Amino acid sequence: MPSASEQSLPNSNRHMLRHALATLAYRGGKTIRGAPESFAHFQATETCRTPGQLLAHLGDLLDWSLSQARGNSEWRQAPPLPWEQEKKRFYASLQALDDFLASDAPLEFSPEKLLQGPIADALTHVGQIALLRRIAGIPIKAENFVKAEIVTGRVGEDQAPPRREF
Repeated sequence: MPSASEQSLPNSNRHMLRHALATLAYRGGKTIRGAPESFAHFQATETCRTPGQLLAHLGDLLDWSLSQARGNSEWRQAPPLPWEQEKKRFYASLQALDDFLASDAPLEFSPEKLLQGPIADALTHVGQIALLRRIAGIPIKAENFVKAEIVTGRVGEDQAPPRREF
């Protein structure tokens, strides 16, 4: 188990997980920002999740990640909340997981498994929400995310503005 000082090093697994969460906050924020409440119920096909269901699932994934990191893997599927409340839950779940990773608490689950499982799944669902915005007629602009100001620890709604959209 790495020491607390090793856990905060820029090349540590915990640091990379925290940067992945900051990336999720930035990209996720872009897909939900400015979307009207009605978008939560948009259904592209009969078998496709709605954006509201996807956003609720993101909160579930992040809550599950935190339970895994603490060593007691517990999956709970919460019913979707109204769009604005679900957005708040998304950021609150990101913050709770980031706070844990920033702490000295021992990481009781493989960081690689957290990344390849729930965090990568969450990034996939953010892409689905972006695609659904385009299908619904409320697209977001494409962006060069390499140029984005994504900062480890910045996991709330207050994200930097895009630097290079097209």
